[in-house]
Amino acid sequence: MSREISPDPATFGLALQRGARHKPERSGEGVALMDGPVADRGEVRLFAGIELGGTKCICTLAAGPGEIRDQRTIATTVPSETLPAILAVLDGWARAPGFCSIGVASFGPIRVDPVKADYGRVGATNKPDWEGADLLGPLKSAFPVPIGFDTDVNGAALAEIRWGSGRGLDDFAYVTVGTGVGVGLVVHGKPTRGFSHSEIGHILVPRLAGDEVPSVCRFHDDCVEGLASGTALKARLGGRSLADVAADDPVWEPIVHTLASMVHSLACTTGPMRVAMGGGVLAGQPQLLPRINARLEASLAGYMQIPGGGAYVIAPELGTMAGPLGAIALAMDAVGVAA
Repeated sequence: MSREISPDPATFGLALQRGARHKPERSGEGVALMDGPVADRGEVRLFAGIELGGTKCICTLAAGPGEIRDQRTIATTVPSETLPAILAVLDGWARAPGFCSIGVASFGPIRVDPVKADYGRVGATNKPDWEGADLLGPLKSAFPVPIGFDTDVNGAALAEIRWGSGRGLDDFAYVTVGTGVGVGLVVHGKPTRGFSHSEIGHILVPRLAGDEVPSVCRFHDDCVEGLASGTALKARLGGRSLADVAADDPVWEPIVHTLASMVHSLACTTGPMRVAMGGGVLAGQPQLLPRINARLEASLAGYMQIPGGGAYVIAPELGTMAGPLGAIALAMDAVGVAA
């Protein structure tokens, strides 16, 4: 069951007050948060997932990829609206039927080092209202369960490796081309992590010759997100409706060039065995992946032999569920559950 939730300012304070009272109770009153003993009693363990995207947030309650119990959609507006609305959804689930952990898969950049004071906060983002927003603090205060936390694309990459196009692979990349461009990069079975998570959507790429449309990224002139995201595509269309754009329209050429250049860099650095690419820009545009693969082969110029037989970049098997299931995968990892 999936439902759309429109944040109601009148309910925000109530949701936060309820969240502050959450404690793991065993009686019929209060909440029904699940922990170890629940599994011992033979009950199905449920996981709460929060996929916080640039335009919407999808909250999912599930026992696994094929056992989704409830799903709610919340508009991503500003933190003071969206975060309390998320708490209200989890508040209802915590009271019945309960959940044993939470997974948060968020747009970035986010602070992912748990020993740092800013752990769980949003960094310098193209969504300025969200810069510095505390994503984990309210959840920790409200729900005393383990919480898994990572980027939305790393979560989606983990979901695709477990249940989708990356099954059986230890080295894999998941790319989403939507409001922004994000890449979940898994190396030796784990998302890459250095001083921060990867931000491959912000690598600089050579522009297509003759492309003079300004970058839409407020940080970089010639990064992938600035040139090929959904926001960039909208700027390139100049007011035209996407529904009126043909598959062979010239507007696609710089998009294909930019995305192929990004995958070229991926292939030459971490060398994922496969790249799954989806998101709103590619939705309904089946001509793009073959063109991206062809441009990639041309740019590599025979220097490297990449897997896939001309289909190194493929569509994600999980489709639009990659993100929501990524949050569920993070919740499972938080309590050591392998699916």
